[in-house]
Amino acid sequence: MSVYEYLPAEIARLGVTRKAAGLVLSQVQTHARHSREREERARGGPAEILNLSELVIAMWECAEWERIAHVMTEQQMPVYAPGQDPCVGRREEQRMQRVALDVAAAEQHSGAPAEMLRHRIYRIVAQRAGSPGEGEPRLTVHMMASSLSEAAHRAWTIYGQPGGLYPQGAYQITSVEQVLPEPGELL
Repeated sequence: MSVYEYLPAEIARLGVTRKAAGLVLSQVQTHARHSREREERARGGPAEILNLSELVIAMWECAEWERIAHVMTEQQMPVYAPGQDPCVGRREEQRMQRVALDVAAAEQHSGAPAEMLRHRIYRIVAQRAGSPGEGEPRLTVHMMASSLSEAAHRAWTIYGQPGGLYPQGAYQITSVEQVLPEPGELL
């Protein structure tokens, strides 16, 4: 059985924490404002059918930027240092405990060593086949996968079946992009 080394919310928070490292409070507040704006745009955008969506990702990131701004204010940090943020260490301990429990449960269930998955989050956009593009409704899903090609394959496998989100032949995947962590960012 497989176990995720990082869950989507953990990836989102970790990305924000890394971006915030070394920033002064006004810079963190600017990022918090931009993330609130992104969240509002996501609220006004098309709804996604899964729990992992543009809105949920924006909410996680916004909450983390706002939390960091609050911590910096409370602790009077001139520059954000994740090592001085007690929540960062506590969350990492909780993640390690979760992974240990997940590994133990997976190994007990399967009787074999658990496979540790270090997936990323991808946005997959599909559009009606043969449509010009502008004004046509697009279907967007977010999912975890180990690569762009796996994300596209998984989306098609799950949603391209009869009765699925992408009716056979009616839609084609037009883009797949890594959302979290940002491309080039390591976990």
